[in-house]
Amino acid sequence: MQIYSDNQRRLANIIEKDATRSNWTDWKWHVRNSIKSIDGVERLLGIHFSDKEREALRRTTEKFPMAITPYYLSLIDAKDYRNDPVFMQAFPSIDELRIENHDMIDPLHEDEDSPVPGLTHRYPDRVLLHVSNTCAMYCRHCTRKRKVGDRDSIPSREDLRQGIEYIRRTPQVRDVLLSGGDPFMLSDEMLDWLLTEIGSIEHVEVVRIGTRTPVVLPYRITDELVEMLKKHHPLWINTHFNHPAEITASSKQALAKLADAGIPLGNQSVLLAGVNDCPRLIKVLNHKLVRNRVRPYYLYQCDLSEGLTHFRTPIGKGIEILESLRGHTSGFSIPTYVVDAPGGGGKIPLMPNYIISWTANKVVLRNYEGVITTYHEPAHYEPTYCDRECKTCNLQLREADAEEKAIGIESLLADWDDTLSLTPEENERMGRRIDAA
Repeated sequence: MQIYSDNQRRLANIIEKDATRSNWTDWKWHVRNSIKSIDGVERLLGIHFSDKEREALRRTTEKFPMAITPYYLSLIDAKDYRNDPVFMQAFPSIDELRIENHDMIDPLHEDEDSPVPGLTHRYPDRVLLHVSNTCAMYCRHCTRKRKVGDRDSIPSREDLRQGIEYIRRTPQVRDVLLSGGDPFMLSDEMLDWLLTEIGSIEHVEVVRIGTRTPVVLPYRITDELVEMLKKHHPLWINTHFNHPAEITASSKQALAKLADAGIPLGNQSVLLAGVNDCPRLIKVLNHKLVRNRVRPYYLYQCDLSEGLTHFRTPIGKGIEILESLRGHTSGFSIPTYVVDAPGGGGKIPLMPNYIISWTANKVVLRNYEGVITTYHEPAHYEPTYCDRECKTCNLQLREADAEEKAIGIESLLADWDDTLSLTPEENERMGRRIDAA
């Protein structure tokens, strides 16, 4: 698709008489003219909803607001809009009002793992900093529907300082992820300030930014933004393409600017029923991403957030998709399929079973074709006993000492840890032991 197509020119002039190409490529113009009403979508796409649908959609948007950039709206095929993957991700559905018993407002318990406002510290060495609750577009499958669009909770500079100071006084944090909302909805100046503050913390080794602007508002990736970002390496950016239709001439240009600036790019897709739950579609998407120097990073199982039931697929669909990728395409074109565990357990990788069985001497494996083979274990392997006395170990780490402790399954495997078992907090059997004592 060319930049500023005939369809985009038509939409621009409906939105604003005598709009020009420079208007269309101005990201702030898109934000100002974001479509937030059912009437606006009908007018721009030339479609019409029944009175019954309009009433249901009105109730939906009262609970979960709508905002669509003119650019993203221009990608919708109005002749088949009900099946259009862009329309389904952008336009509210009556099904969002169907709240199941297992749906949660905060399924990932981000608020409970928040030692200071706006910061989630779940994993030992990294934190997520919520720097904005505003997005260019409100994705209908968003796991943070509870926050996005809430203008009363947009973090101030002082709010952000609390998170920055927490990072500063927590030396185990080496990786900071800026998320939201969308961090790129902040001004260049605000982002520069944030990255400078975080970059001044000695133990922070890398900063990551999660953004969907290359997908829904590619004109936000301006030359000025890129020049500013180049000052803050090492910087990584993850995008959020879910369908090949989202990879356009404009999005390719935005990705090229970021890649040319030396910023490694990854992509986090969400598996969505009726949108991309197709092995061939995901393969095409990943090939297009790789062609544009974006590595497929995660394929997410859709979360248990309120209003997402109609988007969720069985986990078996994700496993089927992975089976269609492993062996059938390059390894770096295959994302890790994960469930972000409800209750704050973090990302759990899922994959097909490639180990069929094993003994002390052999492992029986199968490949993508169904070929079954045997791998012989080494007969004379002498394991290195690890007591964490690295200075006396014959393996040369050559790294400054770091304070470590084993967590979870690692503690059961570590030679230097005395943990024998992991017991759930409310285990009835252990409760009986305590009562008997």
